[in-house]
Amino acid sequence: MSNNNDIRHRFEQAFMPNYGVPPVALARGEGTRVWDVDGRQYLDFVGGIAVSSLGHAHPALVEAVSRQVATIAHTSNLFLHEPEVLLAERLLGLLGAPGRVFLANSGTEANEAAYKLALKYGRREGRGYFVAAENGFHGRTIGALSLTGKQSIRDQFGPFPVDVRFVPYGDASALKEAVSGDCIAVFLEPTQGEAGVVPPPDGYLVAAREICDATGALLVADEIQSAIGRTGHWFAHQADGFLPDILTLAKGLGGGLPIGACIGFGEAGTLFDKGDHGSTFGGNPVACAAALAVLDHLDLDHVKAAGARLRSGLEAIDHPLLKGVRGRGLWLATVLSEPRSAEVQRAAAAAGFLVNALQPDAVRLAPPLVVTDGEIDALVAAFPAILTEAAQ
Repeated sequence: MSNNNDIRHRFEQAFMPNYGVPPVALARGEGTRVWDVDGRQYLDFVGGIAVSSLGHAHPALVEAVSRQVATIAHTSNLFLHEPEVLLAERLLGLLGAPGRVFLANSGTEANEAAYKLALKYGRREGRGYFVAAENGFHGRTIGALSLTGKQSIRDQFGPFPVDVRFVPYGDASALKEAVSGDCIAVFLEPTQGEAGVVPPPDGYLVAAREICDATGALLVADEIQSAIGRTGHWFAHQADGFLPDILTLAKGLGGGLPIGACIGFGEAGTLFDKGDHGSTFGGNPVACAAALAVLDHLDLDHVKAAGARLRSGLEAIDHPLLKGVRGRGLWLATVLSEPRSAEVQRAAAAAGFLVNALQPDAVRLAPPLVVTDGEIDALVAAFPAILTEAAQ
């Protein structure tokens, strides 16, 4: 097998430069541990960006995917298969509310489905604009990017096909002022992921629900990163005691296999007519089998306990570069006093830990949801030295 430097060079020659050149070429994984092509071992506290819910090579996931791919791997949407029906039923059961499901391949596709649902509603009702949050992230396709409030990745691809008005995240007064009877929908993340794992103030999401109810706007909860146990609940919005009109899922749902879901509740679940939307690969039998295995083997009590242990351990660290810790469950950001997250990521990798420089002053920790107490304690013990190295 090629070494790390060689494969990075080949990557640079073969791929478009939108990712730059990632620093590590991974070869295999087991549980929460991964190995690069040079044989170096790391504890994975990135989890494929909150995707690898059961870790790497989990026996149940391997068995479910292997069994399904040996049975039938693809049907298209011209035919039914039971795994997709089982998955839709399972998701609705966990949500505890009547709804309808559309299965896609990714988070941005799930948000595209939500966007189209909302557009159909808005045009039927004569409504004209969307509201979303500053620094929110909903995907990189044009529809999802229209709703993304991050100027650095958005502005160069405009103008966009719809009017989207951005308000500060967490400011209920600004949201109320922006949402009128002409608003189609409000798109919000229950915790902003790519902005730096930023939770909302208490009561903000319930206020958003009330504002939408009062004006007739749809409320769309983008839980691409926050759902499927990541925060200690099946869905992050459940902790805040509200139900959106439309919910989008992806990332951790497939445990590493590509799958997304858009779920409409009540009237929003029946807005699409036959032919309004589709996906050749959406609801693929292998991806659905993987998702069912994830739902069967996640332990929410473990996630809550492990998340509390990780947070308390990090909060106990007294270091001038560590300003604080924020997030929920096993989805945290260490907030830095200086913009040195890239240096923290490099120092952590040198020490045998994979973390993610999410924002200049925020480092994301999203380990597999099966991470052990010992693995958490190992990161916490190593983190002061990592911060010292990064500060130099």
